[in-house]
Amino acid sequence: MHFFVTGASGFVGGYITSHLLAEGHTVTALVRTPGQARALAEYGVRPQIGDLLERESLRRGMVRVDGVFHAAGWHRFQGRRFRKIAEAINVIGTRNVLEVMAEMRVARGVYTSDLAVFGNTRGEEVDESYRHDGRLPSVYARTKWQAHYRVALPMMHDGLPLIVVMPGRVYGPGDTSQGGERFARYLRGRGSVVPMRTEHNWAHASDIAWGHLRAMERGRPGRTYIIGGPRHTVREVFGRAGRLAGKRRDPLPVPGWLLRGAAAGVGGLSWPFPTLSGAAERLRASTVGSLGSDARARKELGFDPRPIAEGLPDTVRSVLEELLDEVG
Repeated sequence: MHFFVTGASGFVGGYITSHLLAEGHTVTALVRTPGQARALAEYGVRPQIGDLLERESLRRGMVRVDGVFHAAGWHRFQGRRFRKIAEAINVIGTRNVLEVMAEMRVARGVYTSDLAVFGNTRGEEVDESYRHDGRLPSVYARTKWQAHYRVALPMMHDGLPLIVVMPGRVYGPGDTSQGGERFARYLRGRGSVVPMRTEHNWAHASDIAWGHLRAMERGRPGRTYIIGGPRHTVREVFGRAGRLAGKRRDPLPVPGWLLRGAAAGVGGLSWPFPTLSGAAERLRASTVGSLGSDARARKELGFDPRPIAEGLPDTVRSVLEELLDEVG
């Protein structure tokens, strides 16, 4: 089959593309630069140079495809200075992809949302019917909320053959997100502070990609599936990873109230110094745990993510190998 993928040069999108190619499918990927096009073409991907904001490039990419994976998004925690960029990519870009999908009469699509749209579930693993309408800690979470509730769900309600998947905290080799960078800094000895009680659902990127493919194959259009994985605190995961890397000390746990206080203080300073708004946002977000039950995905898609003990070793190894390459 032939699939169109956005975000193929990113973390989750890259794993989706790799899995599609491994299963023998044809992949057309939206890329922004000739360099990205050349890199993906080496693996047999058909690059389509364009942009989420350029509908004509989306139309060209969706010619005669059997399905669309929309995994592209703005994932950085950089504060209000980047609000317009985040809105353009996460909200307007998503609307463009889905409206062109409808225009081109593509048979099925899978959109990558995020458990972050649920806000702080306060230790409860909620299901797909849950909805949070209060404040969210970051521009990323707010724009993904808009894309989820004001774009994707209404279009599904109007008949678009779309399936929404909601990952939690994705980890694995090649993680270039700010969370992945923080994880790598800790393993390299450049940071040792973590929130004391913040929990996430953790799933390896390969399992998340597999969940996307099974959603395309088996998911019911109009349905949302949480593909979260087992729940663990950040403290536990970083501690396990550190021991695998031979670190003698676990990360230092910091109470959530202290991190929220620091976020408020830094946020106050960000009005005269806008560059600090990203730091305030990261501190706020670090205390928010969005937990979701993946029972529906396990039952209907066969989603079965590996335990953290099985997924962490290759993740830690990849970070250490990069470090050795740098010093070698």
